[in-house]
Amino acid sequence: MQFYLTAISLALALSGLAWGIFLTIKIFNIPDITTDGSFTLGAVVSAVHLSNGGSWPVAILLSIVAGSLAGMTTGIIHTKLKVNALLSGILVMTALYSVNLLWLGKSNLPLLQTDNLFATTNPIFSFFNYQFFILILIVALLFSMLLFMLKSDFGIAMRATGNAEEMAQAYGVNTNKMKIIGLAIANGLTAFSGSLIAQIQQFADINMGVGIVIAGLGSVMIGEAIMHFIGKTGIAAKLMGVLLGCILFRCVIAFVLASGADPNLLRLITAGIVLVFVGLANFSFKKSG
Repeated sequence: MQFYLTAISLALALSGLAWGIFLTIKIFNIPDITTDGSFTLGAVVSAVHLSNGGSWPVAILLSIVAGSLAGMTTGIIHTKLKVNALLSGILVMTALYSVNLLWLGKSNLPLLQTDNLFATTNPIFSFFNYQFFILILIVALLFSMLLFMLKSDFGIAMRATGNAEEMAQAYGVNTNKMKIIGLAIANGLTAFSGSLIAQIQQFADINMGVGIVIAGLGSVMIGEAIMHFIGKTGIAAKLMGVLLGCILFRCVIAFVLASGADPNLLRLITAGIVLVFVGLANFSFKKSG
């Protein structure tokens, strides 16, 4: 049971990543590969700050700012320099590898003797799983903030930019600005997840973000399939679907590993799981259509 509780905790920590990818893929229709770099960036910034005796609130704030700047850079390259969105993300992701390595100073930085979000709250919530409780609070806060944003006039303009860019421009929406802001928010969320994972695992590694985009994309596709199956199409349902997809995705991986699968095949298994769910979702959409 503890094994699956750990998987759910990991899914909750990765909810920011999943919602960030939801914003880029489903709101703006932009395949953003910056995610791999900004996830590691969030972990690295937090780890370096904490290892130097910094506080966890500042570490989290710095990671969000750093991730937002990375996403903003991708948005500027795409909108101002007219570079393909996918290529813009790849360029920034590639550059971030060197930035992360330079900032980290080495390939791996342990955080065993540092104070962090979960270690700080340990004495207060020692009578139950404090880590799980804190993650629930964080996810509830993120969900509320995203739902409020996407239902506001600003959020409607963002959604209009992705659904019908020319029409949005006709109504006076600065779509380039919306894309830059949207990518900044998405990568800020991704970096936030990176910060949480670094504090949970108590280390930051230069390669911890490699392939992480597939986990977020898998969560989005699984969530979309779940909401389509139960007939819910509202923005709140879509956000909740992404969270449920993230949890289900991690639980499936945990089940496969608990069944005795070779951990060295984890990335192959992850890709296979995503492929299965995406295939089932597409089949379900075509059948209902």
